[in-house]
Amino acid sequence: MAQATQAAGAPLERFEHLYINGQWVKPIDGGMIESIDPATGRPWALVAMGGRGDIDLAVEAARAAFRGPWRRMPGHERAAVLRRFADAYQAAIPEMAVLESRDSGRIIVDCRADLGAHVQWYQWFASLADKAQGATIPIDDSVHCFTTRVPVGVVGAITPWNAPLLTICLKLGAALAAGCTLVVKPSDNTPVTTLLLGRIAQQAGLPPGVLNIVPGNGRAVGEHLVAHPGVDKISFTGAGATAKQMLRTGADTLKRFTFELGGKAPHIIFADADLEQALNSATSSAWTNCGQSCALGARVLVERPVYDRVVEMFRARAATVKVGMPLDEATRMGPQNSRQQLEKTLSYFDIGRAEGAELIAGGRRIDAPGLAEGYFVEPTVYAGADNRMRIAREEIFGPVATIIPFEGEDEAVEIANDTPYGLTSGLWTNDLGRAHRVANRIEAGIVWVNTYRFLRWSTPYGGFRQSGWGRENGIDALDPYLETRTTVISTTGQAANPYA
Repeated sequence: MAQATQAAGAPLERFEHLYINGQWVKPIDGGMIESIDPATGRPWALVAMGGRGDIDLAVEAARAAFRGPWRRMPGHERAAVLRRFADAYQAAIPEMAVLESRDSGRIIVDCRADLGAHVQWYQWFASLADKAQGATIPIDDSVHCFTTRVPVGVVGAITPWNAPLLTICLKLGAALAAGCTLVVKPSDNTPVTTLLLGRIAQQAGLPPGVLNIVPGNGRAVGEHLVAHPGVDKISFTGAGATAKQMLRTGADTLKRFTFELGGKAPHIIFADADLEQALNSATSSAWTNCGQSCALGARVLVERPVYDRVVEMFRARAATVKVGMPLDEATRMGPQNSRQQLEKTLSYFDIGRAEGAELIAGGRRIDAPGLAEGYFVEPTVYAGADNRMRIAREEIFGPVATIIPFEGEDEAVEIANDTPYGLTSGLWTNDLGRAHRVANRIEAGIVWVNTYRFLRWSTPYGGFRQSGWGRENGIDALDPYLETRTTVISTTGQAANPYA
């Protein structure tokens, strides 16, 4: 079993360098910050933070690498580099899983499983590196017209704290396959494992400047990266309010953006569903990663005939969740990532009570011995709710399920779509016709039927409305990192004199 805590007073682990132009360098105008272990509320590491000058150096390195070997490298050679990257990543999983757990609070069993899947993601993107094909356009015999797909340039990748290595995997793999170079700014809450990707890049033989990693404050360093005239595109995963500010900041340079933003997903359970299987999925999707997921099935819509039964099943399941230290192999739910997120979730417990929802389970911070100093909360269930309540409309990012009754397909669809978001959704039914009818009416980027949170490297992922722009995963993932160039070649070389 992995060690569960860091002894009080033990020396902090140190990550003192940024990764710029293939080298480990000290920040020139940044500094060091303490990274807090969410399970203890105490610092566990000191981590380098970059400043505006470090971003400038990183962008300069990325531009040089883009003009140089990486853009001109044939696709099959980029694919070979990505495969070596995947192999080095796999070898580093035992170390990175522990560090990801300590830095983010994710439980170790989830970290190991996810990181193992990331290897397949990188292998998938390697398989796409020589697939950016153009087309010929028939016109007439006097010209040959064709298109080619070319990399967009330098990409600024800005990632969140809830799943650091997954979110950078989706951006890094696609951008490298397309022939782009990157400057990565991970969240200053969880920078450690993203920094370790620099070591993996070195082992894989990635040319200097292709990947640059500069943690830093979002307001200062992130805004500078978004505004930088040397950056051609921003790929961001995070909050919608931040994305809107990025659009304003990046307007002067008209750079391209893709966003993977928030969600308030409906998880619909019809009366004919296999309730045991539906509850396995619904409770997992409500409480996974302590509710810190944009794909969270937070709104559980239940058909009236089975509503009371589902509520009781949720109550019973909540009592069985093993909440504990993330590095304990037996733990099934860890802490909130930060004190700020903890306080936000606790505030929604007050909001739920004030709105008149019925608290079925949880609704408190955990103060048990060994957990009281960390950012732990109970798995929480509200029943008797409707879709107008704030706990049903706003993204909490805590382990909170709100159970809402409905009558029939039409009302289920109406409630499901009554949201500014549209990232993910799920439904459970044994009626195949209903599954197709309802799925076809749900306004979300992905609809899971009789399953939930089924993600693979080949399935496009992204949102409708305020849940984002563009898609990650699948063949579609390359499109945001490519431009289309049209070439027209005269086969005669003749041009009329317009002034004759």
